[in-house]
Amino acid sequence: MELLLQNFFNLKMLAEAAPILWAGFRMTLLLCVVVVPLGLLGGLAVALAARARTRWVRWPLVAYVDFFRAFPPLVLLMFIAFGLPFLGLELPAFAAVALAFLLNTSSYYGEIFRAGIESVPRQQTEAARSTGLSATQTMTWVILPQAVRNVVPDLISNTLEVVKLTSLASVVALPELLYAARQAQSLTYNATPILAAGLIYLICLWPMVRLLSRFEHRQIALH
Repeated sequence: MELLLQNFFNLKMLAEAAPILWAGFRMTLLLCVVVVPLGLLGGLAVALAARARTRWVRWPLVAYVDFFRAFPPLVLLMFIAFGLPFLGLELPAFAAVALAFLLNTSSYYGEIFRAGIESVPRQQTEAARSTGLSATQTMTWVILPQAVRNVVPDLISNTLEVVKLTSLASVVALPELLYAARQAQSLTYNATPILAAGLIYLICLWPMVRLLSRFEHRQIALH
């Protein structure tokens, strides 16, 4: 028990590692602030474009969504960060992570938004158009609000996964929380910083988990 406390719950080591962990936490927050909105906007754009009537638009989008949902995000990130420079396109680590996560998360968010839009009865569109609203106005003010409300639990669940996915940025030496924790571990020769990083993720994501549970229970009650 003493060895466990010394190697995983060492308060002295935690105090020494705190500045490094704080810097990593701020980078993780910045990543989330950039990646989540980009994924949401990209997913919404994919969902709306998928409604195009021409197959030359729909088929490439289907291929895009299927490919990036099936392709491992870690491999995608490594290819963008280390492969694209061979093609003459070298991105900073932060930009490489943002691009990789945009491609990955937009495909998932796109499917969620698409399901939400399709869950709205077609009569809603017909009724809105009969009042004189344009197709764009109908989608913006009538369909999308209902669609988003119908898939809020899925959006929250996927956002949780996106936040946890930011830990992959450590493979390209972006100093986010997990990378900082590993650095602190190498300096202190103690696993306490790694456990602390896990607890930070837990504390930050726990409210979202509870919010997700609340929405899920509400939907069950409504049905």
